[in-house]
Amino acid sequence: MKRREFPASSPAASASAGMAYGEPAGEGQGTGGAETQSREFYELRYYQLHRGPGVQLTHDYLRDAALPALNRAGIKPVGVFETLVGPQSPSLYVLIPHPSAESVLTAWEQARADKEYQERGAAFLNAPSSNPAFVRVESQLMAAFATHPRITPPASGPRVFELRTYDSATKKANLTKIEMFNTGEIDIFKKVGFHPVFFGETLIGPRWPNLTYMLASASLEERNKHWAAFGADPDWNKLKSTPGYSDAEIVSNITNVLLRPAEFSQV
Repeated sequence: MKRREFPASSPAASASAGMAYGEPAGEGQGTGGAETQSREFYELRYYQLHRGPGVQLTHDYLRDAALPALNRAGIKPVGVFETLVGPQSPSLYVLIPHPSAESVLTAWEQARADKEYQERGAAFLNAPSSNPAFVRVESQLMAAFATHPRITPPASGPRVFELRTYDSATKKANLTKIEMFNTGEIDIFKKVGFHPVFFGETLIGPRWPNLTYMLASASLEERNKHWAAFGADPDWNKLKSTPGYSDAEIVSNITNVLLRPAEFSQV
């Protein structure tokens, strides 16, 4: 949906050189120095599942094999989320934070070489093609924003997560929207009561260029109150009125989905 509205029933940087991400100058939002080096990379996996036993098989694999193996490889916390409001077909989102680009390349290799991973995940890993555990897995690779360089899980307890993606018509517009987050929008989220979990610039993934971020609230009711406060906030209304920052100029589409954490999620 192309809009900046937050109905109660709704479902779901600067443009400086990005060489720290292995990108050509001008294609990333890196700011250089230690701050850039400390930023995480995020792998967001979307598991489209078959109805039936494959759903439980995938949950068992993630809980008993994948998350422990990734943790042993130094990857934590790993978030696993079920759809609360969104597509009706069974699905899971898995958020994997990486401390470096090298980790993106090596973490799963390390997991696959892990004997315990192979043993505990055998039913999922060796599922026959005639009865696969999942339909397909889509993956998105992101780099954390400068002002929110690491994943910040909320406190334990009841919580609702909102995963939002903003598409832009050009990379320039995408970088301007990231700058808008870095210069005030993230702070406004915090002020009105949201718990920001992560903010990522998409490096590889569908519908590029875009950005994806996640907010947490204690409940659907609290989430709706936070959005109402956000829309009425004077700092937000001033920021969005800044020349060059209107949605019409820098955002071509907004999608969101509401999620709940799986019982074994680490986020």
